[in-house]
Amino acid sequence: MTALRFVERLRDLVGGKEVVLSDIWGVVHNGLESFPEACEALHSYRSQGGTVILITNAPRPADSVQRQLRKLGVADEVYNAIVSSGDLTRQYVAGHPGGKVFWLGPERDNSIHRGIDLTISPLDEANYIICTGLFDDETETPDDYRSMMQQALERKLPLICANPDIVVERGDRLIYCAGAIAELYRELGGEVIFYGKPHRPIYERAMELAAAHVSHPIARDKVLAIGDSVRTDLAGAHGFGIDLLFVTRGIHSEEFEGVEQLDPASVKELFGHPPRALMRELKW
Repeated sequence: MTALRFVERLRDLVGGKEVVLSDIWGVVHNGLESFPEACEALHSYRSQGGTVILITNAPRPADSVQRQLRKLGVADEVYNAIVSSGDLTRQYVAGHPGGKVFWLGPERDNSIHRGIDLTISPLDEANYIICTGLFDDETETPDDYRSMMQQALERKLPLICANPDIVVERGDRLIYCAGAIAELYRELGGEVIFYGKPHRPIYERAMELAAAHVSHPIARDKVLAIGDSVRTDLAGAHGFGIDLLFVTRGIHSEEFEGVEQLDPASVKELFGHPPRALMRELKW
């Protein structure tokens, strides 16, 4: 294992790459504002013939994610398509029609069950749980849900996690996501089904969309993933057999403050399996 250095420009990494699979939150925006240089980088890659698929653990359908991107000033021209964990969760629900579902998450995520045959039910009547996040991620923590998860465990309810992220940036703060509750439930002994990174289905769907765009199958060595999470982005890319550019401005920013180069021991400690390269923030 060798040392890892920071690179300055995306253009130095995408030679020979046909597709970029880019994370959104932490790479393209922080939940409150977009990152113009990151948007420019992805747009520039597209303008040179590359295909950009945004791949996100957002617990909402792709069209809902697109609306949020537009509100934050991310132009449609930045990417070719979006794949979300919300889309994959909707496929699960559609495959179990007529079910009684306890929905755990904020009102802003209600588009995840739009147009699907299900009944929103209280916990003591539900067949399974869909978790898109905490009811109030501004004030609550996963431990506030321990009693609820104990009740779910007593009924042996599966929990469908529509966002495997533990935390995400919101401005300059980190807030808890659905993955934090899912991990609590799993620790208690509950059954959890995850949709989104680092699990394979979201990558497989992204590759399908990319192949449809270029009209031919795409080899894994022609793909570069971009992300800011060791647990989801790096683990997912490694498990799928593709390179990852790791952006350090996101949820791990404090760990990289003042670091210019990582020696092999630090690389192993921080990453396990090292990314292709490090970049503080995405630039062309």
